[in-house]
Amino acid sequence: MDQQGDSGSQQTEREVAVEPLDSDSDEDSSAASGESEMDFLRNLLSRTLGLGSEKPEKVLDELTLDGVAKFMLNEKCKNVVCMVGAGISTSAGIPDFRSPGSGLYSNLQKYNLPYPEAIFEISYFKQNPEPFFALAKALYPGKFKPTVCHYFLRLLKEKNMLLRCYTQNIDTLERVAGLTEEDLIEAHGTFFTSHCVSMFCKKEYTLGWMKEKIFSDLTPKCDKCNSLVKPDIVFFGESLPSRFFSAVKSDFPKVDLLIIMGTSLQVQPFASLVSKVPTDTPRLLINKEKTGGGESFLGMLGFGGGMDFDSDKAYRDVAWLGNCDDGCLALADLLGWKKELEELVQREHMIIDARCEAEAQEAGACPPAVENVGNSSGNPAAEAKNPTKGDGSPAKAKPEQTQENTEPIDAESGLQKD
Repeated sequence: MDQQGDSGSQQTEREVAVEPLDSDSDEDSSAASGESEMDFLRNLLSRTLGLGSEKPEKVLDELTLDGVAKFMLNEKCKNVVCMVGAGISTSAGIPDFRSPGSGLYSNLQKYNLPYPEAIFEISYFKQNPEPFFALAKALYPGKFKPTVCHYFLRLLKEKNMLLRCYTQNIDTLERVAGLTEEDLIEAHGTFFTSHCVSMFCKKEYTLGWMKEKIFSDLTPKCDKCNSLVKPDIVFFGESLPSRFFSAVKSDFPKVDLLIIMGTSLQVQPFASLVSKVPTDTPRLLINKEKTGGGESFLGMLGFGGGMDFDSDKAYRDVAWLGNCDDGCLALADLLGWKKELEELVQREHMIIDARCEAEAQEAGACPPAVENVGNSSGNPAAEAKNPTKGDGSPAKAKPEQTQENTEPIDAESGLQKD
């Protein structure tokens, strides 16, 4: 779900709180004064901290998708980092959380939760794990096929351009599409492994072990100490994986192009990554709406940070608005990769369908979600234009976001954050 409702109400509150100026001349005078103060602060920081002393080099011929494609075909573009959120998985059929009636949160009343987000709070989970595992059964990895967007990531890897993919999703579809653990930074964890929650045990369990427990309607308990076993996803109240922070330090200084897809960039610290690339690094946003605008102190002063698509100072940020699959197909077309991408999607989906059919013969039936989602028609372009509903934009969760109290599970789609 998106945050348009929240942001709209916040905007209204701000507008009400601001007292209207008495005249146009007062308004002009105030604006000029504010600009002068901003210039003063900008110049002060430039002198004292060395910020903004050099004008960033413009590396795109034009601030369009075509300009990005031309840059990608240039030998200067060697290291591409992708940041992805729930918007890249909605067309796979993973439902969002907050849609009235159909959203997951609308169907949790039977668990008598104090509020819907409690199902993903670590303290609540340890006391009442059943609601989470009931939800996990409905959305378990393996029931959905990767989207065109996931396979575009795979294609970047095959072209030796993908330095890393930073994902907020926990649906494991990046792995299913062919990315390895080395290719991925699963910022909000993953279902791929699970661990005993006891600090004295921490025994690890596999995806298959957890799946067997969940689909047998058994609360997973540790074979060693009988404590709860939790998938390695980051709940409210837990820190992000240490690998996230170490990888950011090593990856982002050498990024040639940053591609952000299917995320509203509202969740910290993930959202802050857009400001960690070099100042001359182009940034492409493929999303339903523009996001990532500068709200930080330094961003407001013009020293980077937030993304700038429309001002007269814009020089490196490009926004392509629409469905993520459509955006990837459009970019692939400009790169000369469209046919290759479509064939990759069709081939990989056929493999998944064949495997599902084989498993169905052994187990009795194929999970219906696999039959009903993805490019069953064999035409990725057509499927991308008719995605399952979901816009990949998050809703604000109750706990305050900090590094130690991160919001990895939110209202976007499936069991994934942002």
